[in-house]
Amino acid sequence: MKFVCPLIVVEDIAVSRRFYEDCLGQKVKYDFGVDVQFEGDFSIHQKAHFQSLLGEEGRFPVTPKSHAGELYFETDDVDAALLRLKQAGVEFIHAVREQPWGQRVMRLYDPDGHIIEVGESLESAVARLHEQGLSIDGISQKTGMPKEFVERVIQA
Repeated sequence: MKFVCPLIVVEDIAVSRRFYEDCLGQKVKYDFGVDVQFEGDFSIHQKAHFQSLLGEEGRFPVTPKSHAGELYFETDDVDAALLRLKQAGVEFIHAVREQPWGQRVMRLYDPDGHIIEVGESLESAVARLHEQGLSIDGISQKTGMPKEFVERVIQA
């Protein structure tokens, strides 16, 4: 069996598609009207249609802001992403903060209340920590990343 992609349910395909394209820079791979798959290999699916596929209308309600998972995106410029998302008026769970392993991330809601995490790429985190004066061993210890990975990133 091959895993293909996660699918999240949205109220309004057009609103959600604009959010993912304009705010998060995603590109559409396939547009089937009630279902849109992005090149990052996740899909949004229109709520009413999705519920009709489950059958027994009302038995399987779709709950916004369930906090049961998140979609994770990476960027090399987390501060520029924060500014773009603030300008778009998104609702933040928290602005940029450093995680215990040293990566800077923010979390926010998409138009349907799904949690979105936007973090600096692990390579960017390693480079930033190195620029801040951490040694290769120090970065490896803080991040939990193999020393070989840290060395490869720094030498690139």
